[in-house]
Amino acid sequence: MHQTSQQFNGANEVGIQAFERLAGIAFAGAERLAALNLNTARNLLEQGAATSRALLDAKDPEALVTLQTRLSRTDTREAAEYSRRVVEIATQTGATVSKLVETGVSELRLSLDQALDRAADKAPAGADLALNSLRSAVTAANAAFDSMNVAARQANEVAEANLAVLAKLIAGSKQTPPRAR
Repeated sequence: MHQTSQQFNGANEVGIQAFERLAGIAFAGAERLAALNLNTARNLLEQGAATSRALLDAKDPEALVTLQTRLSRTDTREAAEYSRRVVEIATQTGATVSKLVETGVSELRLSLDQALDRAADKAPAGADLALNSLRSAVTAANAAFDSMNVAARQANEVAEANLAVLAKLIAGSKQTPPRAR
């Protein structure tokens, strides 16, 4: 009985440590996102003031059109860059969480296999059917997790490919606007 109690305490400790690591990862991602948002808000305020001054300084309609074209392209680039950085933060945080989960699942698989082996050694005669059923259930759960893991990796690859396309679009939009005639 005492050994079982120690095993439960050990399992609880492992669970608490995993939760602490997960919470740390989530807070680090939230911290990066908050810093991005604060920097973006500060930049928007500064740009708003600069835009207001530039609009007031425009002397003729041609200058206004040129300014409007330039501002429109700048806003589009900055919005795309902001979106790219948000997705990057989310992707990196998700990858870190995924690694943590994969490690936990690997450890769980190993301990479950060891527990099943110990149970098989101590099981009474005729318990083979129950143990085989349990092993089949574990195998099915492992296969389901592996399938979900593959799907998550594919979704991550799609997100990274979309980020690459977005980065190319941003790089392509850095050209200077044509002059109004």
